[in-house]
Amino acid sequence: MHNPIRLDKRAEWLDGIRKIESPNYDDRPDSAEITLLVIHGISLPPGEFGGGYIEQLFMNDLDPGTHPYFAEIAGNRVSAHVFIDRVGKITQYVPFNRRAWHAGPSEFKGRQRCNDFSIGIELEGCDEQPYTDMQYTQLAALTKVIMKQWPAINEENIVGHCHIAPDRKTDPGPVFDWQHYFDLLKHD
Repeated sequence: MHNPIRLDKRAEWLDGIRKIESPNYDDRPDSAEITLLVIHGISLPPGEFGGGYIEQLFMNDLDPGTHPYFAEIAGNRVSAHVFIDRVGKITQYVPFNRRAWHAGPSEFKGRQRCNDFSIGIELEGCDEQPYTDMQYTQLAALTKVIMKQWPAINEENIVGHCHIAPDRKTDPGPVFDWQHYFDLLKHD
């Protein structure tokens, strides 16, 4: 069983969670209040799980010679605040008070640049394979902590990458069970 999820006193890092600080983040604009949670799905190579390649991507250490797809993305500088793998293990890459580079060109309710005012959570997954029960459990537990700390984040302000960049992105994909996730948020 996983330990309870808690924020540190400064609400920057999760206590007791694996931390690997990605170089791919910067300061949020001064006026940017955190009001949005963006759920992503990622697998490297596409459709494959494990291997540590997502961590390598977030750390700018992905070897382009390992897989043909990696040559296409090796120069990308991306990160997320948090990553949840297939067994529910959480790794934090960016402190919550900083801007992770997860959404790219995006818009939510008329506001551009969603990275400025959002928290990004990556789930290890793809559009074609269901996410695991442990991922939903951990995602819901983490979301409750985030919602308590940043009350502007509610069910209306929790979206997929596909919702804020619909012309470019499909994740977390059609297999992500939004109803199940929102039901889990209602249970204590």
